[in-house]
Amino acid sequence: MRKKKACESYPSLVRMLSFNPKPFVFSAVAMSGPPERKIPTAAENYPVPLSPPLPPISKQIELSRAMTASSNSSIFSLSPSDILYHDDHLIAVNKHQGIYCETLLSSLASQSHELHLANRLDRDTSGILLLTKSHKVAAKLVKAFTEHKVKKTYIALCTGPPPNWEQVTVRSGHGRSKFGAWRVYAASDVGRTLPGGSAVRSMETSFEVLSVNGNGSFREVSDSGEEGNVLVVEEKAVKEDGNASEIVVRAYPRSGRTHQIRLHCQYLGISIVGDVKYEGVYGWKGITHHAHHLHAETLSFEHPVTGLDVMLRAPLPLWATQAFQR
Repeated sequence: MRKKKACESYPSLVRMLSFNPKPFVFSAVAMSGPPERKIPTAAENYPVPLSPPLPPISKQIELSRAMTASSNSSIFSLSPSDILYHDDHLIAVNKHQGIYCETLLSSLASQSHELHLANRLDRDTSGILLLTKSHKVAAKLVKAFTEHKVKKTYIALCTGPPPNWEQVTVRSGHGRSKFGAWRVYAASDVGRTLPGGSAVRSMETSFEVLSVNGNGSFREVSDSGEEGNVLVVEEKAVKEDGNASEIVVRAYPRSGRTHQIRLHCQYLGISIVGDVKYEGVYGWKGITHHAHHLHAETLSFEHPVTGLDVMLRAPLPLWATQAFQR
């Protein structure tokens, strides 16, 4: 028996396609179910980041650093000299470079059954890490951090052209680009939606120069944290030419955004030594730097239980004391 061709099985459709002079148009029928994800269009005009994307070399270096930190976590032991403050409610410790906060938390588990991180530091940032011994105290401190009632200072070793300022305050936007990296945005972009659905948030840091190529010295923290000139970010930074200098700065973060100080140092053209994510030098003066040189120096707050003022200070790391000696 001869098989019918497909066109012979559907004569009415063949006649319609053959004799209708207009193009045959199929219309989509709306189906029930969850709405499709909206595809961004150029017309939506997302904010443009003003800091450069992550350098390609940073991915491999950061992976290597993460693997080293993970392997070291099994043998890490906190020294008693690293405990800066201890009472019935709080513990403050001096975290070292290349140590995860969770590693340090685990090492303190024997001292209390219930410990909580009140603040966090990046893996390679050293300095004051504050822990609480109860949920109630943790909630109070987290609220104080969120409301910017906790004052913090950091010390950073940077390279770049010598700054033409002694104090400066940088105000900008902060958010994730479409590739997930943290970037600097214009201050006027605050509140605008980013590709991932989050919004640009405000970010502010004050800086003061402590030393350039060894000329300068360590000095005490200013109570007010002088603002100096105010730089409101609205366009990409223009990099200055010239020989790179070694610069030590103190940072007073006025907000608490991820990688805030690192991003603002990059924008100012003085990236932190070893901070390969944000254009910091990997090798400097014949030395390879396996971590970025940023140190959480001081922490000031009202004790969540006693109400007394607490001022904590972490001793300077070796790279900082050497920079001042030079």
